[in-house]
Amino acid sequence: MSKNFGRVGVLYGGLSAEREVSLMSGQGVYDALLSQGVDVHLFDTGTRTLAELAQQGFDRVFIALHGRYGEDGTLQGALELLQIPYTGSGVMASSLAMDKVMTKQVWLYKQLPTPDYAVLTPDTDLKAVAAKLGLPMILKPPHEGSTLGVTKVERLEDLEQAYTLAAKYDTDVLAEQFIAGRELTVPVLGKDKTVRALPVIEIIAPDGNYDYEHKYISDATQYICPAELDPALTARLQQLAEQSYVAVGCEGWARADFMLDAEGQPWLLEINTSPGMTSHSLVPMSAAAVGMSYAQLCMTILAEASCKVQTPPKRAGD
Repeated sequence: MSKNFGRVGVLYGGLSAEREVSLMSGQGVYDALLSQGVDVHLFDTGTRTLAELAQQGFDRVFIALHGRYGEDGTLQGALELLQIPYTGSGVMASSLAMDKVMTKQVWLYKQLPTPDYAVLTPDTDLKAVAAKLGLPMILKPPHEGSTLGVTKVERLEDLEQAYTLAAKYDTDVLAEQFIAGRELTVPVLGKDKTVRALPVIEIIAPDGNYDYEHKYISDATQYICPAELDPALTARLQQLAEQSYVAVGCEGWARADFMLDAEGQPWLLEINTSPGMTSHSLVPMSAAAVGMSYAQLCMTILAEASCKVQTPPKRAGD
């Protein structure tokens, strides 16, 4: 693969609640690209300004940011204005995927399976929502990741506390039908006709609690890759991952998260357009199962960096 990418920036850190994870992801990407002879530089968008970014002279950037102000379309829009090619999805897909409620609405329109849900505000009758969705159910902030602010609610008396926790991160709160079963994830690479799902990973966390601690710090979580599934079910999950990716308009790379219920029915939970790239992260693990090293994965993603909005041609006389 060509290493002639010019001056490359790795955008990491940022201002979201996932800053610490992004710092780890960005450092990993930086080290990998450096090992491949790329002229690469770290740029922390949480401590430096857009004016400084414009002055860096980057020929392309690798977005290793997670959460708001990096994964939600805001930075992507700034990069379009600066005409700096960047990795991953464009403004619309990034913004859409960051909003779990809007993502579910698109998937439901496309007839893709996703759990039933309700949007909670301070005026919502929480007992009525519990009656609709049943208990247990999941409460989460719809614009955050890394399981921040997420609670599995098993008793009516715990609803208010779970809502308060999620509301610390978001103005609205997403209540979602709880799906008991196996937790699976499927990375997807490419765009248009080159979209392809990587091997399925099964996540087995202690007591089924795949929280921040068990994602990024603890070694207690087990990952099985490829997941031990019937070949037909594996193909179905990969097909759904690709369909969910295309429906939202993703490109470059992403990761679709699923629950598989006792009847073998997969349910889409969310899609991440800037997945983690830490030592515990899942996209590198899945890529390794098909012989792609961490460095090769980074180079593949970087090679597809682009501006998603075409610059209009100049008019005569301009």
